[in-house]
Amino acid sequence: MIEGADLIQASAFLGAGLAMGLGAIGPGLGEGMVGAKACEAIGKNPGEAGLLTRTMLVGQAVSESTGIYSLVIALLLLFVV
Repeated sequence: MIEGADLIQASAFLGAGLAMGLGAIGPGLGEGMVGAKACEAIGKNPGEAGLLTRTMLVGQAVSESTGIYSLVIALLLLFVV
């Protein structure tokens, strides 16, 4: 039977895996949707490609920040707990 510190460490590893696994789904889907819509918009209006690309990159950066937050939580669980 697992007891004490081993149980806490196993729980931290499981939590870190879940944090990264679930925390990567949102940014992945969000960035894919942003990229797809930007390509669609550039196809409809090629003259605005520069503005659309800048706006797309800002949207992807904001979306990626949630993935970075889950990475921070996972690293805290791995190395602090």
